[in-house]
Amino acid sequence: MIGFFSEVCFRLIYPLLILLHKNGGYSDDSINRKCGKFETPDFSGSKVIMFHGVSVGEINAIEKLIKTARTTFPNVKIVVTTGTNTGQEIALKKLGDAADLVTYFPFDTPSCVERFLDKIKPDMIFMAETEIWPNFGHICKQKGVRLFIINGRISDRTYGSYKKLKFFFKPLLNNYSGIFTQSTEDLNKFLSLGTNPDTTKRMNNLKFDITAPIVDFNIEKHGRILLAASTHSGEDEIVINTYKNLKEKHKDLKLIIAPRHLTRKDEVELIAGESGYTYDFRSNGVSSFENIDIMILDTMGELGKMFSYSYVSFIGGSFNKTGGHNPLESIIFGKPVISGPSIHNFKDIYAIIKNAHAGFVVKNQAEFERIADELLSDRDFYDRTAKEGEKVFKAQQGALQFVINVIRKELQKETSQ
Repeated sequence: MIGFFSEVCFRLIYPLLILLHKNGGYSDDSINRKCGKFETPDFSGSKVIMFHGVSVGEINAIEKLIKTARTTFPNVKIVVTTGTNTGQEIALKKLGDAADLVTYFPFDTPSCVERFLDKIKPDMIFMAETEIWPNFGHICKQKGVRLFIINGRISDRTYGSYKKLKFFFKPLLNNYSGIFTQSTEDLNKFLSLGTNPDTTKRMNNLKFDITAPIVDFNIEKHGRILLAASTHSGEDEIVINTYKNLKEKHKDLKLIIAPRHLTRKDEVELIAGESGYTYDFRSNGVSSFENIDIMILDTMGELGKMFSYSYVSFIGGSFNKTGGHNPLESIIFGKPVISGPSIHNFKDIYAIIKNAHAGFVVKNQAEFERIADELLSDRDFYDRTAKEGEKVFKAQQGALQFVINVIRKELQKETSQ
């Protein structure tokens, strides 16, 4: 019944849907792909695993998993799908070499889904976070395609809606062969919606399955360092003003500013020069703070390692509408993080570290300065924050291996049949 009505509605609104997609920057080819109209490589005779991440955040979350699957199961074909243009761009950039095909997830109508699945012929599908498509799930079950939710989560707001419509969502969720959640709280939400307790399990969060990079350079700190990472236009002024006020009290404080885009280095230099503090560029070979107050990090590939020298880290892209950047790159080194209010790209991670008191999200510059001052002034407070970050990592890791084990078990099932 759902399939019939969705197909009818799809055909009725198709012209409007195409117009909206084109206005949203989708090409004719992208729209055709969402309709299941595209050419595929020859997958005959091979097992096919599909990974779906709707947009940038989800693709970033499953990037390492897909690359690990590529090396762990070299004979398996890997398909990656996204729902958005930006997700597609990131998937092609980061996973073009690891995947045998990167394409769009189909519109959720029987015709589009059937066409898509008949082309891909997947043996198993892993949907990042919570993607519930009625027709897709139903048709996968009909065709014997094993469908899984990984890194599953349900916000409180969404859960309230699902709970009221449990009669509708319970059969949809039971189309999945397994639902694997980020937390015990998410696990209990899914179970209360009627999912099978034998196939609904906690896996932890894939975004925490990272390792600290090997630091292959030495920086002479000559004090403690405030690292402003991945700053965007308008944030450098906030950072410099905060640094000025903090340095009046903490004379040993140094600053590293790492603009997100190196094309802004001249803009950052102008702001640093107007501050009255001494500064230099990392690209000039600077490796000591003995004669400077500010280092402008304008080299590629060093930011992740530079967190090891930080005392407190500010994560940029959070005082504008960018949506923030990954705070775990700092926390993995045991360095507390402070971010502005715009964190929607990593909201699940920030929820975890905020609840654990391992990091801070501030509303404005004054609050940024207050938290940074407390971390610089109170060693016990600093150590507690760093320790909580370490505990969060230990509690959340293991998700990647969990999914790899699921894939291995599913492939072994087929071999034994």
